Amino acid sequence: MGHLCDKPEPPVGHERNLLQIYITSLTEMLSGLLNAGFLRIQLDVVTTNARRKFHIDAIAARLACTYRGTGAQYGVCTDGNEPKRVFTVQSGVPILPRGTLWPEQPPSGLLHHSPAIEGTGETRLVSALDPVFDPDNKA
Repeated sequence: MGHLCDKPEPPVGHERNLLQIYITSLTEMLSGLLNAGFLRIQLDVVTTNARRKFHIDAIAARLACTYRGTGAQYGVCTDGNEPKRVFTVQSGVPILPRGTLWPEQPPSGLLHHSPAIEGTGETRLVSALDPVFDPDNKA
């Protein structure tokens, strides 16, 4: 995990070490839960309204965690509309919604999105961990 933080060159220090330890523990938890031999890891700084529409990811599941800023928002809806009740995940708390490729039915109806922050001056630091069951498939 150390080389992941070396490329964007965040300052070396206690906070960086804690972030590495936390993301490593999340990867171990997700790979164990889903029996995934590989994971795709994204660590993004978000300052826009990216991924603002409620959705279900087109993967088996995604473990996401916001380390800085407003956490992901979610709600349940099965009629194709936006959820009527929306909840916000606390910063530092992971969320693991299943996606459309989850092997079991019925669909959960759990939709999620990123909160609107563009123009507020807020910056979010978000990780997303996706299980990779077929590493030869580049999709």
